[in-house]
Amino acid sequence: MDLAKFVKERRKSVNLTQEKFAERAGVALTVVRKIEQGKTNLNMEKVNLVLRMFGHELVPVSSASLQKKNVNAKS
Repeated sequence: MDLAKFVKERRKSVNLTQEKFAERAGVALTVVRKIEQGKTNLNMEKVNLVLRMFGHELVPVSSASLQKKNVNAKS
C-alpha cells in the first residue's frame, strides 16, 4: 500500500478530518493534504510525525539491503 492511501484510510478509520488529524499530529494541514495527494517532495520529519499517529515510521534503507532482500525473496 502506498503512503497516500495508507494515511488517508487510517485517518478516515479514526473519523478525523484532515484538519483535526493535522492538529493532533502536530503538522500543518498542508502536510496532510500533500501526503494524501501522493506528493513526492515531502519533509521526512513531517511524514514521520503523521505516521507515528499509527505507530509507524519511515527510515532510510540502503540499496544494498534492498538488493539483499530481493535476492533472498527470489530464492
